[in-house]
Amino acid sequence: MPQQILTIVCQLNPTAEQIVKLDQVLQGFAEACRYINSTICPSITNKNRIQKEVYRAVRQQFGLTANLAVRACARVAANRKVGKVKGFRATSVDYDARLFDYRAKEQCVSLSTLNGRERIPLVVGNYQIEKLKGKKPTSATLCKRKDGKFYIHIQVKEEVPEPQTGHGVLGVDFGRTDIAHTSEGDNWHGQQLTKVRDHYSKLRAVLQHKASKGTRSSRRRCRELVKRLSGRERRFQAWVNHCISKTIVARAKATGSVIALEDLTGIRERTNQVPRSKTERRRANSWAFYQLRSFISYKALKAGVGLVLVNPRYSSQTCHSCLHIYPDPKQSYRTGKQFKCGHCGWTGDADFNGASVIALLGAVVNQPRGSGLSCSLAEHNRLRATESP
Repeated sequence: MPQQILTIVCQLNPTAEQIVKLDQVLQGFAEACRYINSTICPSITNKNRIQKEVYRAVRQQFGLTANLAVRACARVAANRKVGKVKGFRATSVDYDARLFDYRAKEQCVSLSTLNGRERIPLVVGNYQIEKLKGKKPTSATLCKRKDGKFYIHIQVKEEVPEPQTGHGVLGVDFGRTDIAHTSEGDNWHGQQLTKVRDHYSKLRAVLQHKASKGTRSSRRRCRELVKRLSGRERRFQAWVNHCISKTIVARAKATGSVIALEDLTGIRERTNQVPRSKTERRRANSWAFYQLRSFISYKALKAGVGLVLVNPRYSSQTCHSCLHIYPDPKQSYRTGKQFKCGHCGWTGDADFNGASVIALLGAVVNQPRGSGLSCSLAEHNRLRATESP
Protein backbone atom coordinates (compact mmCIF):
# COMPACT_ATOMS: atom_id res chain seq x y z
CA MET A 1 0.00 0.00 0.00
CA PRO A 2 1.42 3.44 -0.89
CA GLN A 3 2.48 5.82 1.85
CA GLN A 4 2.11 9.56 2.31
CA ILE A 5 4.50 11.77 4.25
CA LEU A 6 2.72 14.33 6.40
CA THR A 7 4.36 17.25 8.19
CA ILE A 8 2.98 17.89 11.66
CA VAL A 9 3.86 21.37 12.92
CA CYS A 10 4.23 21.67 16.70
CA GLN A 11 5.20 24.72 18.70
CA LEU A 12 8.06 24.36 21.18
CA ASN A 13 8.06 25.79 24.68
CA PRO A 14 11.76 26.16 25.55
CA THR A 15 13.24 27.78 28.62
CA ALA A 16 15.47 30.85 28.38
CA GLU A 17 18.59 28.65 28.51
CA GLN A 18 17.22 26.34 25.85
CA ILE A 19 16.44 29.30 23.58
CA VAL A 20 20.12 30.27 23.67
CA LYS A 21 21.15 26.73 22.74
CA LEU A 22 18.61 26.55 19.92
CA ASP A 23 19.85 29.86 18.53
CA GLN A 24 23.41 28.55 18.66
CA VAL A 25 22.61 25.42 16.70
CA LEU A 26 20.65 27.43 14.12
CA GLN A 27 23.54 29.85 13.67
CA GLY A 28 26.15 27.11 13.53
CA PHE A 29 24.16 25.09 11.00
CA ALA A 30 23.64 28.14 8.74
CA GLU A 31 27.32 29.12 8.88
CA ALA A 32 28.32 25.55 8.05
CA CYS A 33 26.00 25.52 5.03
CA ARG A 34 27.39 28.82 3.79
CA TYR A 35 30.94 27.52 4.21
CA ILE A 36 30.18 24.29 2.36
CA ASN A 37 28.48 26.14 -0.48
CA SER A 38 31.38 28.57 -0.94
CA THR A 39 34.08 25.88 -0.64
CA ILE A 40 32.73 23.11 -2.88
CA CYS A 41 32.54 23.51 -6.66
CA PRO A 42 28.99 24.64 -7.60
CA SER A 43 28.63 21.79 -10.11
CA ILE A 44 28.87 19.14 -7.37
CA THR A 45 25.40 18.17 -6.16
CA ASN A 46 26.08 14.72 -4.70
CA LYS A 47 25.84 14.86 -0.91
CA ASN A 48 28.34 12.00 -0.45
CA ARG A 49 31.01 13.82 -2.49
CA ILE A 50 30.38 17.04 -0.60
CA GLN A 51 30.55 15.24 2.73
CA LYS A 52 33.81 13.52 1.79
CA GLU A 53 35.54 16.83 1.10
CA VAL A 54 34.36 19.06 3.96
CA TYR A 55 33.06 16.81 6.74
CA ARG A 56 36.06 17.13 9.04
CA ALA A 57 36.51 20.85 8.43
CA VAL A 58 32.84 21.52 9.19
CA ARG A 59 33.01 19.66 12.50
CA GLN A 60 36.17 21.42 13.60
CA GLN A 61 35.23 24.97 12.58
CA PHE A 62 31.58 25.10 13.60
CA GLY A 63 31.39 22.61 16.46
CA LEU A 64 28.61 20.56 14.89
CA THR A 65 27.99 16.97 15.94
CA ALA A 66 28.69 14.24 13.41
CA ASN A 67 25.09 13.93 12.27
CA LEU A 68 24.50 17.69 12.13
CA ALA A 69 27.54 18.01 9.84
CA VAL A 70 26.10 15.28 7.63
CA ARG A 71 22.73 17.03 7.52
CA ALA A 72 24.41 20.34 6.58
CA CYS A 73 26.10 18.66 3.59
CA ALA A 74 22.78 17.11 2.59
CA ARG A 75 21.01 20.51 2.85
CA VAL A 76 23.50 22.16 0.48
CA ALA A 77 23.27 19.27 -2.00
CA ALA A 78 19.46 19.33 -1.97
CA ASN A 79 19.32 23.09 -2.49
CA ARG A 80 21.75 22.89 -5.39
CA LYS A 81 19.68 20.24 -7.14
CA VAL A 82 16.57 22.44 -7.14
CA GLY A 83 18.51 25.64 -7.86
CA LYS A 84 17.62 27.45 -4.63
CA VAL A 85 21.07 28.39 -3.36
CA LYS A 86 20.43 32.06 -2.52
CA GLY A 87 21.98 32.03 0.93
CA PHE A 88 21.42 30.11 4.13
CA ARG A 89 19.77 31.93 7.02
CA ALA A 90 19.76 30.83 10.63
CA THR A 91 16.09 29.85 10.58
CA SER A 92 16.01 26.05 10.28
CA VAL A 93 17.96 22.86 11.00
CA ASP A 94 17.36 19.37 9.60
CA TYR A 95 17.20 16.48 12.08
CA ASP A 96 17.24 12.71 11.59
CA ALA A 97 16.53 9.81 13.93
CA ARG A 98 19.90 10.14 15.67
CA LEU A 99 19.41 13.83 16.41
CA PHE A 100 15.70 13.92 17.22
CA ASP A 101 13.27 11.87 19.28
CA TYR A 102 9.54 12.35 19.89
CA ARG A 103 8.21 11.23 23.27
CA ALA A 104 4.45 10.82 23.25
CA LYS A 105 3.94 10.21 26.99
CA GLU A 106 5.64 13.47 27.96
CA GLN A 107 4.60 15.35 24.80
CA CYS A 108 8.11 16.63 24.27
CA VAL A 109 11.00 16.24 21.84
CA SER A 110 14.64 15.52 22.48
CA LEU A 111 16.88 17.59 20.19
CA SER A 112 20.65 17.56 19.71
CA THR A 113 22.36 20.94 20.12
CA LEU A 114 25.97 22.10 20.08
CA ASN A 115 26.07 21.47 23.84
CA GLY A 116 24.35 18.12 24.27
CA ARG A 117 20.70 17.11 23.98
CA GLU A 118 17.77 19.11 25.25
CA ARG A 119 14.29 17.85 26.15
CA ILE A 120 11.81 20.56 25.12
CA PRO A 121 8.04 20.47 25.84
CA LEU A 122 5.54 20.76 22.97
CA VAL A 123 2.50 23.02 22.74
CA VAL A 124 0.08 20.78 20.84
CA GLY A 125 -3.63 20.27 20.33
CA ASN A 126 -5.80 17.24 19.68
CA TYR A 127 -4.98 17.26 15.95
CA GLN A 128 -1.21 16.92 16.49
CA ILE A 129 -1.64 14.37 19.27
CA GLU A 130 -3.88 12.18 17.10
CA LYS A 131 -1.58 12.37 14.08
CA LEU A 132 1.50 11.50 16.15
CA LYS A 133 -0.23 8.74 18.14
CA GLY A 134 1.59 5.44 17.73
CA LYS A 135 4.13 6.94 15.30
CA LYS A 136 7.91 6.77 15.49
CA PRO A 137 9.00 9.71 13.32
CA THR A 138 12.58 9.58 12.07
CA SER A 139 13.00 13.10 10.65
CA ALA A 140 12.08 16.65 11.59
CA THR A 141 13.03 20.27 10.96
CA LEU A 142 13.61 22.83 13.69
CA CYS A 143 12.35 26.27 12.58
CA LYS A 144 12.46 29.74 14.06
CA ARG A 145 9.83 32.16 12.77
CA LYS A 146 9.97 35.93 12.48
CA ASP A 147 8.13 36.37 15.76
CA GLY A 148 10.96 34.54 17.56
CA LYS A 149 8.93 31.40 18.33
CA PHE A 150 10.37 27.93 17.72
CA TYR A 151 8.52 25.15 15.92
CA ILE A 152 9.35 21.56 15.11
CA HIS A 153 8.10 20.17 11.78
CA ILE A 154 7.78 16.42 12.31
CA GLN A 155 7.50 14.14 9.30
CA VAL A 156 5.32 11.04 9.73
CA LYS A 157 4.29 8.34 7.25
CA GLU A 158 0.68 7.28 6.70
CA GLU A 159 -0.71 4.53 4.52
CA VAL A 160 -3.06 5.78 1.81
CA PRO A 161 -5.38 3.86 -0.55
CA GLU A 162 -4.48 3.07 -4.12
CA PRO A 163 -5.53 5.88 -6.52
CA GLN A 164 -8.89 5.22 -8.14
CA THR A 165 -8.79 4.40 -11.83
CA GLY A 166 -11.77 6.39 -13.02
CA HIS A 167 -12.49 7.30 -16.63
CA GLY A 168 -13.57 10.85 -15.86
CA VAL A 169 -11.25 13.83 -15.46
CA LEU A 170 -12.02 16.92 -13.41
CA GLY A 171 -10.08 19.88 -14.80
CA VAL A 172 -9.26 22.81 -12.50
CA ASP A 173 -8.24 26.24 -13.75
CA PHE A 174 -6.55 28.66 -11.32
CA GLY A 175 -6.88 32.42 -11.59
CA ARG A 176 -7.42 35.67 -9.75
CA THR A 177 -10.90 36.61 -10.93
CA ASP A 178 -12.01 33.07 -10.11
CA ILE A 179 -9.53 31.52 -7.69
CA ALA A 180 -10.50 28.09 -9.01
CA HIS A 181 -12.94 26.98 -11.70
CA THR A 182 -13.68 23.33 -12.51
CA SER A 183 -14.72 21.71 -15.76
CA GLU A 184 -18.07 20.86 -14.11
CA GLY A 185 -18.87 24.55 -13.64
CA ASP A 186 -18.07 24.96 -9.94
CA ASN A 187 -16.15 28.14 -9.20
CA TRP A 188 -14.88 30.21 -6.30
CA HIS A 189 -15.08 33.90 -7.12
CA GLY A 190 -12.24 36.08 -5.89
CA GLN A 191 -14.02 39.45 -5.70
CA GLN A 192 -14.75 39.30 -1.98
CA LEU A 193 -11.35 37.82 -1.29
CA THR A 194 -9.68 40.62 -3.23
CA LYS A 195 -11.50 43.17 -1.06
CA VAL A 196 -10.27 41.45 2.10
CA ARG A 197 -6.70 41.31 0.84
CA ASP A 198 -6.80 44.95 -0.27
CA HIS A 199 -8.09 45.87 3.19
CA TYR A 200 -5.15 44.09 4.82
CA SER A 201 -2.72 45.78 2.41
CA LYS A 202 -4.02 49.30 3.13
CA LEU A 203 -4.10 48.71 6.87
CA ARG A 204 -0.58 47.33 6.78
CA ALA A 205 0.65 50.38 4.83
CA VAL A 206 -0.91 52.76 7.38
CA LEU A 207 0.64 50.91 10.32
CA GLN A 208 4.06 50.77 8.66
CA HIS A 209 3.90 54.52 8.06
CA LYS A 210 2.95 55.18 11.69
CA ALA A 211 5.69 52.78 12.86
CA SER A 212 8.28 55.18 11.41
CA LYS A 213 6.92 58.20 13.31
CA GLY A 214 5.42 59.06 16.67
CA THR A 215 6.56 58.14 20.15
CA ARG A 216 8.60 55.06 21.01
CA SER A 217 5.60 53.26 22.50
CA SER A 218 3.35 54.01 19.50
CA ARG A 219 6.03 52.78 17.08
CA ARG A 220 6.40 49.56 19.04
CA ARG A 221 2.63 49.09 19.14
CA CYS A 222 2.36 49.58 15.37
CA ARG A 223 5.09 47.02 14.70
CA GLU A 224 3.27 44.50 16.90
CA LEU A 225 0.02 45.12 15.00
CA VAL A 226 1.79 44.62 11.66
CA LYS A 227 3.00 41.19 12.84
CA ARG A 228 -0.49 40.21 14.01
CA LEU A 229 -1.96 41.41 10.72
CA SER A 230 0.49 39.34 8.71
CA GLY A 231 -0.42 36.18 10.61
CA ARG A 232 -4.14 36.87 10.25
CA GLU A 233 -3.93 37.26 6.47
CA ARG A 234 -1.81 34.12 6.16
CA ARG A 235 -4.34 32.09 8.18
CA PHE A 236 -7.18 33.52 6.10
CA GLN A 237 -5.52 32.40 2.86
CA ALA A 238 -4.83 28.93 4.27
CA TRP A 239 -8.46 28.58 5.41
CA VAL A 240 -9.82 29.52 1.96
CA ASN A 241 -7.40 27.18 0.19
CA HIS A 242 -8.34 24.34 2.56
CA CYS A 243 -12.05 24.82 1.83
CA ILE A 244 -11.53 24.93 -1.95
CA SER A 245 -9.21 21.92 -2.05
CA LYS A 246 -11.49 19.86 0.19
CA THR A 247 -14.50 20.49 -2.06
CA ILE A 248 -12.60 19.69 -5.27
CA VAL A 249 -11.18 16.43 -3.93
CA ALA A 250 -14.56 15.36 -2.50
CA ARG A 251 -16.25 15.99 -5.86
CA ALA A 252 -13.59 14.03 -7.76
CA LYS A 253 -13.91 11.09 -5.36
CA ALA A 254 -17.72 11.09 -5.57
CA THR A 255 -17.65 11.02 -9.39
CA GLY A 256 -14.71 8.60 -9.68
CA SER A 257 -12.66 11.19 -11.54
CA VAL A 258 -8.99 12.07 -11.77
CA ILE A 259 -8.03 15.69 -11.02
CA ALA A 260 -6.09 17.58 -13.70
CA LEU A 261 -4.21 20.72 -12.65
CA GLU A 262 -2.04 23.23 -14.47
CA ASP A 263 1.68 22.87 -13.87
CA LEU A 264 2.34 26.46 -12.80
CA THR A 265 6.02 26.00 -11.92
CA GLY A 266 7.79 29.32 -12.39
CA ILE A 267 4.57 31.20 -13.20
CA ARG A 268 5.38 34.04 -10.78
CA GLU A 269 8.74 34.76 -12.45
CA ARG A 270 7.16 34.73 -15.91
CA THR A 271 4.19 36.94 -15.06
CA ASN A 272 6.37 39.47 -13.24
CA GLN A 273 8.20 40.14 -16.50
CA VAL A 274 4.97 41.61 -17.92
CA PRO A 275 4.60 45.36 -17.19
CA ARG A 276 1.85 45.87 -14.58
CA SER A 277 0.85 48.36 -11.95
CA LYS A 278 2.09 47.99 -8.39
CA THR A 279 -1.39 47.03 -7.19
CA GLU A 280 -1.82 44.31 -9.83
CA ARG A 281 1.63 42.91 -9.08
CA ARG A 282 0.81 42.71 -5.37
CA ARG A 283 -2.55 41.04 -6.00
CA ALA A 284 -1.01 38.44 -8.30
CA ASN A 285 1.91 37.64 -6.01
CA SER A 286 0.12 37.66 -2.67
CA TRP A 287 -2.24 34.72 -3.25
CA ALA A 288 -0.76 31.31 -2.42
CA PHE A 289 -1.55 29.31 -5.58
CA TYR A 290 1.25 26.87 -4.82
CA GLN A 291 -0.30 26.28 -1.41
CA LEU A 292 -3.68 25.56 -3.02
CA ARG A 293 -2.07 23.07 -5.40
CA SER A 294 -0.21 21.37 -2.54
CA PHE A 295 -3.43 21.14 -0.50
CA ILE A 296 -5.22 19.49 -3.43
CA SER A 297 -2.26 17.13 -3.94
CA TYR A 298 -2.05 15.77 -0.42
CA LYS A 299 -5.82 15.61 0.06
CA ALA A 300 -6.17 13.73 -3.23
CA LEU A 301 -3.44 11.26 -2.24
CA LYS A 302 -5.10 10.67 1.12
CA ALA A 303 -8.52 10.14 -0.51
CA GLY A 304 -7.18 7.81 -3.21
CA VAL A 305 -7.91 10.27 -6.03
CA GLY A 306 -5.55 10.37 -8.99
CA LEU A 307 -3.81 13.63 -9.89
CA VAL A 308 -2.12 14.70 -13.13
CA LEU A 309 -0.30 17.93 -14.00
CA VAL A 310 -0.59 19.29 -17.52
CA ASN A 311 1.19 22.02 -19.45
CA PRO A 312 -0.98 25.17 -19.26
CA ARG A 313 0.33 26.56 -22.56
CA TYR A 314 -2.56 27.74 -24.77
CA SER A 315 -5.15 26.26 -22.39
CA SER A 316 -6.86 29.66 -22.06
CA GLN A 317 -6.76 30.32 -25.82
CA THR A 318 -8.02 26.95 -27.06
CA CYS A 319 -11.74 26.30 -27.56
CA HIS A 320 -12.71 23.18 -25.65
CA SER A 321 -15.57 22.49 -28.08
CA CYS A 322 -13.62 22.37 -31.35
CA LEU A 323 -10.00 22.69 -30.10
CA HIS A 324 -9.42 25.67 -32.36
CA ILE A 325 -6.95 28.49 -31.60
CA TYR A 326 -7.08 31.98 -33.07
CA PRO A 327 -4.88 31.94 -36.22
CA ASP A 328 -3.10 35.15 -35.26
CA PRO A 329 -0.85 34.46 -32.23
CA LYS A 330 -1.14 38.11 -31.18
CA GLN A 331 -4.92 37.83 -30.76
CA SER A 332 -7.29 35.54 -28.88
CA TYR A 333 -10.91 34.47 -28.73
CA ARG A 334 -10.82 35.36 -25.03
CA THR A 335 -11.84 38.82 -23.81
CA GLY A 336 -11.66 39.11 -20.03
CA LYS A 337 -14.10 36.56 -18.61
CA GLN A 338 -15.76 35.88 -21.97
CA PHE A 339 -14.67 33.36 -24.59
CA LYS A 340 -16.22 33.39 -28.07
CA CYS A 341 -14.86 30.91 -30.57
CA GLY A 342 -14.72 32.23 -34.12
CA HIS A 343 -14.55 28.73 -35.56
CA CYS A 344 -17.47 26.82 -33.99
CA GLY A 345 -19.29 29.75 -32.36
CA TRP A 346 -19.16 28.46 -28.78
CA THR A 347 -19.60 31.29 -26.25
CA GLY A 348 -19.25 31.10 -22.49
CA ASP A 349 -17.12 31.68 -19.41
CA ALA A 350 -13.42 31.82 -20.24
CA ASP A 351 -12.34 30.09 -17.01
CA PHE A 352 -14.82 27.27 -17.58
CA ASN A 353 -13.39 26.88 -21.08
CA GLY A 354 -9.85 26.76 -19.67
CA ALA A 355 -10.82 24.16 -17.08
CA SER A 356 -12.47 22.05 -19.78
CA VAL A 357 -9.31 22.19 -21.93
CA ILE A 358 -7.26 21.14 -18.90
CA ALA A 359 -9.64 18.22 -18.39
CA LEU A 360 -9.12 17.16 -22.02
CA LEU A 361 -5.35 17.35 -21.60
CA GLY A 362 -5.62 15.37 -18.38
CA ALA A 363 -7.64 12.68 -20.17
CA VAL A 364 -4.89 12.31 -22.77
CA VAL A 365 -2.26 11.97 -20.03
CA ASN A 366 -4.37 9.66 -17.84
CA GLN A 367 -5.88 7.54 -20.63
CA PRO A 368 -3.51 7.69 -23.60
CA ARG A 369 -5.34 6.54 -26.71
CA GLY A 370 -3.37 8.14 -29.49
CA SER A 371 -3.93 11.62 -30.89
CA GLY A 372 -7.10 12.72 -29.13
CA LEU A 373 -6.48 16.45 -29.22
CA SER A 374 -6.74 17.93 -32.69
CA CYS A 375 -9.22 20.42 -34.04
CA SER A 376 -11.36 19.67 -37.10
CA LEU A 377 -9.55 22.33 -39.11
CA ALA A 378 -6.19 20.71 -38.43
CA GLU A 379 -7.63 17.30 -39.38
CA HIS A 380 -9.05 18.76 -42.59
CA ASN A 381 -5.67 20.22 -43.55
CA ARG A 382 -3.96 16.92 -42.80
CA LEU A 383 -6.33 15.02 -45.08
CA ARG A 384 -5.83 17.55 -47.85
CA ALA A 385 -2.06 17.20 -47.55
CA THR A 386 -2.25 13.40 -47.82
CA GLU A 387 -4.59 13.54 -50.83
CA SER A 388 -2.48 16.04 -52.81
CA PRO A 389 -0.08 14.45 -55.33
